[in-house]
Amino acid sequence: MTTRPDPNTIHPIAGYDKEIYVKPTLKRANIIVGDFTYIADSDFESHVTHHYDFIGDKLIIGKFCQIASGVEFVMNGANHQMNAVSTFPFYTLQGWDMAPPAREDMPLKGDTVIGNDVWIGQDATILPGVHIGDGAIIGANSVVASDVEPYTIVAGNPAKLIRKRFDDELIDLMLKFRWWDKSVEEINSLIPILTCSDLKKVKAELKARLV
Repeated sequence: MTTRPDPNTIHPIAGYDKEIYVKPTLKRANIIVGDFTYIADSDFESHVTHHYDFIGDKLIIGKFCQIASGVEFVMNGANHQMNAVSTFPFYTLQGWDMAPPAREDMPLKGDTVIGNDVWIGQDATILPGVHIGDGAIIGANSVVASDVEPYTIVAGNPAKLIRKRFDDELIDLMLKFRWWDKSVEEINSLIPILTCSDLKKVKAELKARLV
């Protein structure tokens, strides 16, 4: 009998501990990750830095994302006050007479949100408040400082658009189809479509299934 994929498995590759499904390992309430998203490491939360409960920002990642080794999610706690003449954070260090600045004086960017089926390349850095759309690809060593549209490829420092992955019609079909929200059994049956390089055939299949 074939064993079906289980999103609550920590080590999806038998005998290999340097790749984990993230969701079952989470301890922080302000990190939310969907089923089957993995990282090429044994500890996901060490890749989320400057993430403090008193700020309240969340890291939200969808399903089936692929996160390479060395990726860092920099959260809002890394930001310093920028609307005063000094950026030095006196209030965080012992002995200085400074109360924490008001939230409106801090350059807080909100939650960081990663869509579904996003591939983030090795040593990429995702800055606070960035939104990355479904199906996007982030090049290795990129620094992502602004939002990324669905099904686009970005790379560089700062990351810039390289190209769209597909034409607008196929992107629209994929966003409507939302394969990642289907059951394990249905996704398993869809693998021939999801891994097909004949995009005309894929487009026809999606149109038929969306009727």
